[in-house]
Amino acid sequence: MPKKSFPLSKVYRLLEPGPVVLVTTARKGRANIMAMSWHTMLEFEPPLVGCVISNRNYSFDILNASKECVINIPTVALAKKVVDCGNSSGRKVDKFKKFSLTPMAASYVQAPLIDECYANLECKVADTKMVNKYNFFVLEVVKAWIDPMQKHPQTIHHQGRGVFAVDGETIRLPSKMK
Repeated sequence: MPKKSFPLSKVYRLLEPGPVVLVTTARKGRANIMAMSWHTMLEFEPPLVGCVISNRNYSFDILNASKECVINIPTVALAKKVVDCGNSSGRKVDKFKKFSLTPMAASYVQAPLIDECYANLECKVADTKMVNKYNFFVLEVVKAWIDPMQKHPQTIHHQGRGVFAVDGETIRLPSKMK
């Protein structure tokens, strides 16, 4: 089968690492939410997550100063609100109020959890060596929460330009991993 050249500016669409998440940050008593899809697991224990947050984003400044955040994992039921959060700036609007999302106090960080999300990961910045050059933060998950009522949550995965895939069928294959 012949292959076709693919634009380098769209490579990210082929490698999106995981579900779109909502990152909450807080500083000086004001919380913010941003949508993010550029993240990856770096280590099992302690759980380390690498993520890219543009230095043009309001959340970049808050995270850089506070050194903590919450990664909130929404399901497809929140897809419209996720896109709305991603298409607006927290500099100008309180996204919790505007998009009817419920902030909940976290245990170890000042940033709030989003109650409507399936899972919430309280994080502290563990490494900033690549922030200045690549806007890449390494976060350590210090507390994880999950909604036990959601048995098979369907997450959304960004494919670019307003297109999302919905997590779907699960298959099980033999594995020798314990």
